[in-house]
Amino acid sequence: MSRILVVEDERGLADAVGYALRAEGHEVELVEDGERALEAVSATSFDALVLDVMLPGISGIEVCRRVRAESAVPIVIVTARDAVADRVVGLEAGADDYLTKPFAITELLARIRAVLRRRELDAGEAQPVRDVGGLHLDLERYEARADGKPIQLTPSELKLLVFLAREPGRVFSRREIMQHLWESDHTGNARAADLHISNIRRKIERDPENPERLLTVRGAGYRLVPV
Repeated sequence: MSRILVVEDERGLADAVGYALRAEGHEVELVEDGERALEAVSATSFDALVLDVMLPGISGIEVCRRVRAESAVPIVIVTARDAVADRVVGLEAGADDYLTKPFAITELLARIRAVLRRRELDAGEAQPVRDVGGLHLDLERYEARADGKPIQLTPSELKLLVFLAREPGRVFSRREIMQHLWESDHTGNARAADLHISNIRRKIERDPENPERLLTVRGAGYRLVPV
């Protein structure tokens, strides 16, 4: 059984999400604003967060940033905005996935199952530590360094890099990347792969505008090379 925090100020939606998660065997805590969310995370250990972006007081994006600074807990953000820029902001803040309102409860449950599965698989990774050139990745400690300097990656970003690091130089398609992150043939929006790559480059590249480590292969996908 997993313990999940749902942060949503629309009471009807919060109750529906809570009911569905409890029906799947999870323990659920519901809060309505950012301040209570931060208090709950400080007081209790959660296995995942469902976090609305538009909240009274402290925004969901700010909550995500503060939680991510202290914890690797998986975070799924929910937003009424569908613009790519808003998704980028959420992923940059440390979210592992995003969902746009209105959504089907079954889709949210699938996203939650995916992030929980990823966490379990990360813990059991056969080779939790990998080095590709000056890039050091440690799934066991949820740590990463580029050229000896610590970098702050979300769990999904770290998992994606470890996946690419299995075969440095090999080109992985967007579909392969999303299938790995979701642990499913259902890949959701493949554009999310581009957003993750863009966010990762800002953290691991000396010059994100001219990447040397994480390269685009036009029409094919991405590859990680030792530098």
